[in-house]
Order: sequence, then structure tokens, then C-alpha cells
Amino acid sequence: MRRYLSEFFGTFILVFAGCGAMVTNELYGGALTHVGVALVWGMVVMILIYSLGDVSGAHFNPAVTLGFIVAGRTKDYKNLSVYMVAQCLGALAAAYLLKFLFPASETLGATLPADTVGRAFAMEVMLTFILFFVILQVTTGAKEKGIMAGVAIGATVGMDAMFGGPVCGASMNPARSIGPAIASGHLEHLWAYIAAPLLGALLAAPTCRLLRGAQCCVNEHDE
Repeated sequence: MRRYLSEFFGTFILVFAGCGAMVTNELYGGALTHVGVALVWGMVVMILIYSLGDVSGAHFNPAVTLGFIVAGRTKDYKNLSVYMVAQCLGALAAAYLLKFLFPASETLGATLPADTVGRAFAMEVMLTFILFFVILQVTTGAKEKGIMAGVAIGATVGMDAMFGGPVCGASMNPARSIGPAIASGHLEHLWAYIAAPLLGALLAAPTCRLLRGAQCCVNEHDE
């Protein structure tokens, strides 16, 4: 149960801080700037990995959970559905808290395409591919490498958000998109922000094996 609570609260904090930064920037005259918002997303991911990684593995993202299953990191398939439910509930709770605190916000940090849905979809696939590829690389191997995993993953999220945000919102996380979309009522493109991150994570696992061999994703500490 603690693992599921960890995924709930971790995703809650992720969405509250990240989407909260977007709402603050929207309502207070661009106080954070796009760079500041991207840094918040990267920092909150890094902080959560170090805070809750030893409890649940710090997924906080259905695409990551599915990716770990496909990569063979875990055979505990029960967690696939329960983790995803916990993540989505955490995102919803955070989005509705933001709605209560900032009723003037129209989007609550929802991910929306800047122009075409096709371009946003393709960008989300690539951003999530990069993110999950990095996750697979830095969470296996030497202990020293694992110690810096949170920094590398947080930096990747920040980087993706920095250059991908203006195009597609840089979700990389179905739960992160589901919460604000439902709370704000912007459901028109939600399917793309669910399907694209899942596809990106699924593509990263075979790429990892192609570069490092069949045992690339196996760690002696994995479940």
C-alpha cells in the first residue's frame, strides 16, 4: 500500500508544482518565464526521485510504468494497473486543488498543441522516447551512476520542457495531462497526450537493447 500511496503523492506533488508554475506564470505576468517553468518541472522530478524513489521506484508516470514492464524491469504486472490508477488520481487531486486556488486560470497547465495535433503528437513521442531512454540508461549499472540518476532524469525533463514546451506542452506523462485536462475541461486533444507518451516509452526499450544488448535493462536490484 505504501508504494501506491507514494505514487499518488509523488504525482500529486509533480502536477501541483509543475502545473502550478505554469498557472503562476499565466496569471502573474510571466513572472517565471518559460525557462523558469521548465526548471520547475525538472527540479520537482529530481526532488521526487530522491524523496520517494526507495518507496515505489518513483515512476509518477504511466508511460514509465508501462515502459518498465516492457523493458523487463519488473514482472509484477499487478503494479501496472494500480500504479497507473494512483498516478492519475494524484494528478486529478492536484489539478482540482489548483482550480480551487486559481479559478481564473482557463487551462490549469493543461497540455495543448501550439499548432497541429500531428506535430504535437510526434514531438511528444520523441520527448518521451528521450526521457525514458535516459531513465533506462542511468538506473542500471554502477552504484555511482545510480546516485546521479535523479539529476540526469530531472535535467532531461527540464531540457525537454525547455525546447518542446512551446510546441506541444512537453507532457511526457499521460497522468500529468489527464488531471489538468479534466479539471479545466480541455479534453479535445487529450487522446494524443495519452497515446504519444506511451508510444515513446515503448520505443525506448528496444532501442536500449539494440545499443547495449539483451541485458541492458536488467539490474540486480530490480524486482
